[in-house]
Amino acid sequence: MRTLMVTTFVSLDGVMQAPGGGDEDRDGGFEHGGWAVPHMDQQLIQRMAALVGRAGALLLGRRTYDTFAATWPLADADDPIGARMNSLRTYVASRTLESVSWQNSTLLTGDVAKAVGELKQGEGGEIQVHGSGRLIQTLLAHDLVDSFHVLVFPVLLGSGKRLFADGTMPSGLRLVDTAASNTGVLISTYARDGKVEYGAMGPETGNW
Repeated sequence: MRTLMVTTFVSLDGVMQAPGGGDEDRDGGFEHGGWAVPHMDQQLIQRMAALVGRAGALLLGRRTYDTFAATWPLADADDPIGARMNSLRTYVASRTLESVSWQNSTLLTGDVAKAVGELKQGEGGEIQVHGSGRLIQTLLAHDLVDSFHVLVFPVLLGSGKRLFADGTMPSGLRLVDTAASNTGVLISTYARDGKVEYGAMGPETGNW
């Protein structure tokens, strides 16, 4: 059985919209596109290269697919992230696309949650979801995410699409790994770990 990991850039207040450029996603009048770029350094790029290097496949929503398909083929041949992105099997979840042209891409039609569940039952390495905010909400709603690789950037944006939107299924998480980049980005990996546990805090409980 394959595992599915969500990896995404978020601001400290949880916004994941348009980290890479001004025109990446202006939905809702979003004016902060490109907020992650000033914090990208060689250390962070190397970490992302290692992450993508272990992927067995990509799973993308339509908007992220359009961005990747337009930009990664332009990468230099010796770009480790670009070379890997261009060679991976890519599954695209979309209700509007009729075909996909980026090499090694397959369009998922019909019930996306069912299709992804079937992919996870098959053979192969880790399935990675990059960006794809709307798709992530569907995956969360159907309990299909096994782990999260979250890069928290030291910025506050105040508005925009968030990784964990209203309706996210409550779940316990276990910290697997954490590190910080030289530019202040916190990089953490969490694995699913059962249900949320509850307690009480205060001097009368001894938990103080």
